[in-house]
Amino acid sequence: MKVNLGHQAVLRRVAGLFYCAFFGLAGSGVAAAQMGNPSSASNPFFGSVTVQPANGELLRLSLDEAIHRGLETNLGLREAESGQKVLEGEKNEALQEFLPTITLTGDTGFYQHNLEALGFTPAIAADFGSLLPAGSIANFPLITSDYLTEGQVHYEQTLFSGPVIAGYKAARAAERVAYYSRMSAEGDVVQDVAVGYLRAIAAASDVDDAKALVAEDQVALNHAREAHQAGTVADLDLLRAEVELQTQQQAVIAAQNDLDKDLILLKRETGIAPEQKIELTDRTPYSELAVQTPTEVRAIAYKSRQDYQNLQNQVIEDKALRTAYRSERLPSLSFKGYYGVSTVNGAGTHGNFAAIGTLSVPMFREARLRGDIDAAQAQLNAAQAQLDDLRARIDEQVRDALLDVSATGELVDVARSNVALARQALSDETDRVNAGVDDNLPLVTAQAALATAQNNLVASLYQYNVAKLALARAAGIIETQYRAYLGQ
Repeated sequence: MKVNLGHQAVLRRVAGLFYCAFFGLAGSGVAAAQMGNPSSASNPFFGSVTVQPANGELLRLSLDEAIHRGLETNLGLREAESGQKVLEGEKNEALQEFLPTITLTGDTGFYQHNLEALGFTPAIAADFGSLLPAGSIANFPLITSDYLTEGQVHYEQTLFSGPVIAGYKAARAAERVAYYSRMSAEGDVVQDVAVGYLRAIAAASDVDDAKALVAEDQVALNHAREAHQAGTVADLDLLRAEVELQTQQQAVIAAQNDLDKDLILLKRETGIAPEQKIELTDRTPYSELAVQTPTEVRAIAYKSRQDYQNLQNQVIEDKALRTAYRSERLPSLSFKGYYGVSTVNGAGTHGNFAAIGTLSVPMFREARLRGDIDAAQAQLNAAQAQLDDLRARIDEQVRDALLDVSATGELVDVARSNVALARQALSDETDRVNAGVDDNLPLVTAQAALATAQNNLVASLYQYNVAKLALARAAGIIETQYRAYLGQ
């Protein structure tokens, strides 16, 4: 008896699922970090599953709560989790190829037999006449019937098969790839949500600064109007104050529009209904990051980066597949049998069984086997090349992130100094205008300089925090240490 294990189908299915998992799940996280179009149609990491409808209450949202919501509802992460479950199921299916299969069957039925059609003719019956009672041959029916009831327990197991063993190892490696792909997706979600939150904070700061300058311009306009009515300033000074106020009012409208759009994107990433009113409770964090060398960060990345773990498991997977194809030259051993009882027309029962061992030895499939092995070797070579490239790319990303952190940190220092200088210049010019030494043109110029300095500070803080998050992502520890890198 020949047992059909479907080794070729198992191996090809495992190989296909693995590469689907690696290039689909792992690649989705990389795309989420690189693509600039914030649309879930092209990038699932910019989408989410809305879990609660909007209500009339104000939702106070901290950075931690935003990240928690993102990890629960983000569409890209949901897809990665689904892919992991698919690979877990396929691993169990591959395991079943080597586990025993036990089935219980039972049936009862009425059967009719044509003995003549089966070769039991009257001539053959006459040859046995001397063994039967007198007259029985003449009355012997050629059409007989009976009631048959039987029950059986069937047992089947592969005792040894190289392709099945190697295929299971490959399926386990594919399952680990799916796990690391999901973990990598979590890092992308944390980075995207944190950057979106910081972007909204920066936009809110722009709105606050613009509103504050509107208030200052309104005071300056009132002062200019009173001075003009008193005859101490010309019409041109009053006109300048009115233009500056309206210009700043336009800046408030533009800044508020940018903030509203940033909040919409943040809601999409965290599963919050678009019409839900939210308030960001964390302000722009700032803390200096301890100096780190590329060697230190790179060592952390090699231990913590999920995409690096992914490629390592891809190499293991490809080695297992190559071994599986090579082992197809080996014989396979299987066992199959059953035990059952049967009764005919209710006349007692009788046990019956079968025990069959099958040894299958491939004789000639050399062209197919060599083709499979060559293809598996090519995939292994490609995976090893990608692993070497990723090591170099991690070093590049770490060095770039460290340079960005250093440069943006210096930008923050310069921006803080510029704000302090602009405030001092505005204070001095306000005193000169109040003393009647200057008209309001230098005052308006000083106000514009302060607004520019404040906006530059907000932008510098945003860039500095984003650079620190990128460094944590490059090191593979953003999921657990984003707060430490932001200084919260």
